[in-house]
Amino acid sequence: MKNTKEGIKMDKIKIADSESPLLKIVFLCIVSFIVSLSLMVDLSPARFIGGALISFVLLFIFYRDIMRYKPAYINNYNMLFLLGLMIVSTLGIGRFFGYLLESLSKGLGFIAIDAAVYGIPIPAGAMLVALLFDFHTAITFSFMISLFTGYWLHDALYPIYAFVGSLTAAFSVIRCKRRSALLRGGFYVVLANVVIALILLISKQQLFTDRAPSAVVFAIFSGITVSSIVSVLLPFLEYAFKITTDISLLELLDLNQPLMKMLMINAPGTYHHSVIVGNLVESASEAVGVNPLLARVSSYYHDIGKIKMPEYFIENQGGSPSKHDKLTPHMSSMIITSHVKEGVDLARQYKLPHSVIDIIRQHHGDALITYFFQKAREHTHENVPLEEDYRYPGPKPQTRVAALVMMADAVEAASRVLNDPTPARISALVEKIINHIFLDGQLDECELTLKDISEIKRRFTYILTGIFHKRIDYPGFDFSDGNIHKEQSKVDKLRPAEDRKGIRQGTSAARASHG
Repeated sequence: MKNTKEGIKMDKIKIADSESPLLKIVFLCIVSFIVSLSLMVDLSPARFIGGALISFVLLFIFYRDIMRYKPAYINNYNMLFLLGLMIVSTLGIGRFFGYLLESLSKGLGFIAIDAAVYGIPIPAGAMLVALLFDFHTAITFSFMISLFTGYWLHDALYPIYAFVGSLTAAFSVIRCKRRSALLRGGFYVVLANVVIALILLISKQQLFTDRAPSAVVFAIFSGITVSSIVSVLLPFLEYAFKITTDISLLELLDLNQPLMKMLMINAPGTYHHSVIVGNLVESASEAVGVNPLLARVSSYYHDIGKIKMPEYFIENQGGSPSKHDKLTPHMSSMIITSHVKEGVDLARQYKLPHSVIDIIRQHHGDALITYFFQKAREHTHENVPLEEDYRYPGPKPQTRVAALVMMADAVEAASRVLNDPTPARISALVEKIINHIFLDGQLDECELTLKDISEIKRRFTYILTGIFHKRIDYPGFDFSDGNIHKEQSKVDKLRPAEDRKGIRQGTSAARASHG
């Protein structure tokens, strides 16, 4: 019976896999027909059919390129639909502005009508794709859209203008971290548009005609319009499709965010721990090819569940007796593991990005809480405790960022127990903790390689060595027995009277500056 069920399950998987390409081909056909409609300038059936076939060929090339380099977009129907929407909306906005600017040219009279095409804000689509997807997808998108515009306008040179403007727009928002950067991107598009427009006018021998000033004015208008369109549409698309851009991530690092304030006030030890984890993760993120900003933000929020019961976590106890002394090991393990669920609930309540929520859920995987499990085994003589009762609920890290946060979290916590944190001891600690995570199978479902793990160890060791650096002893101070003032008074007696007066005044000023 079990084999039969497994056979049925495998058949369903095969059917789903066989239907998936078919659904995507149908989706390509639908988008091709919509694109063909947007490219029509008359009601000719031949032009519609030809446009649909050309659109299907270009879209199929675009589809195969994404399948080769970014298959995650194809397997995510939400992102696939957004890509289709970006293609259609870019052409739709282009047609709208083309008609609007042509009408404006006719109304003003003195502006050359055929120069209005230089004001069409085609690069807005590439800029949005670069922000919402990635730069590689934006390049292919720019190439495809520029060919569509050439077919629509019956102009063999216009795709050059559209392609260069779109590439410039995509380049200008790489690692864009502020919404004000969109204005800078529009300025770059203005420069690119003006230069290419003048080059095309030279090639057409129209540089010294009445068309040149009009083309330059419309090229400037296009860049300004690109910034405006992207600034308006980006927040809406981020919210509607639940996409996290670098701009959104940077806003989450603001210490005025409600969750950050709660963490600093209610669990200061956890907040400090999270900041150190963020430093560790960011240092290793670029080495393994992940977004450093996403890595840092995820580290800052990975332990927000501890806000609910901060006193049950050692970093917030401040030397007071542990709350776990009066609890059974099983109850303690339930409280410890609950911070993951509480963190996910808080993240959803405050509408954190899904990528950050996933890392909160995965940053402990299904690891065993060794301390309380061993404690339960020592205090239980009849019923041997089950490991499942002392493990986190999982899942294991599914991405490299989640794996980085897991390793940095464990390494930072373990580093606090080092009595003499020399570089050699720190290196041995990092090696031991990460090897334990690896051998426990916590990294089985992410994309880290052995080379990546080796580089992560090296980066973690470097950062921790810097954090636990040595300092020289302050002369005249003995911090071990609390007799600082006595030692300082002895030093003062050896100084001239004028020096002692200056030291007292400096100390008073320092106290005043600290409140």
